[in-house]
Amino acid sequence: MPDGKPAGVACVQLDEEMRCRIFGRPERPAFCGGLQPAADMCGDSREAAMFWLGALEAATAPAA
Repeated sequence: MPDGKPAGVACVQLDEEMRCRIFGRPERPAFCGGLQPAADMCGDSREAAMFWLGALEAATAPAA
């Protein structure tokens, strides 16, 4: 996604199991490698992690 990923849209590199198809490959964006999961980010469920990521996207979205 050369121009970035819109908030709320799944990355085109995710497969059916929500796993990155380009994990560990040089074409993987630096941002993805820099986003390291932690207990406070992931919580205890996928839903908690997705909520946190949604909040991060909203907080870092360009001003309208």
